[in-house]
Amino acid sequence: MRNLPTTTAHVMVHRQSFADKCLDGEVTAGGFEWNFRWSFDRGELTIEPSLGRALIEDALMRFLIKADYHLEPGGDYIFTVRAQF
Repeated sequence: MRNLPTTTAHVMVHRQSFADKCLDGEVTAGGFEWNFRWSFDRGELTIEPSLGRALIEDALMRFLIKADYHLEPGGDYIFTVRAQF
């Protein structure tokens, strides 16, 4: 069986606000770097800049939903994307 290509993504959480119901941070993967805001009450994810956004958007959303209650400001996290960027 052939191994699928993967890329490791690194997430850093900068700010978490239960009053604003959002999480702000940065994600890097495959030489790309994005800033994101996750409005967890609406399930809305905003990623900037737009260059390469389609590469990370779905995988980041899945990670955020799965790791939701474990994420803390100042925390560094990693997850694997099943694609090679």
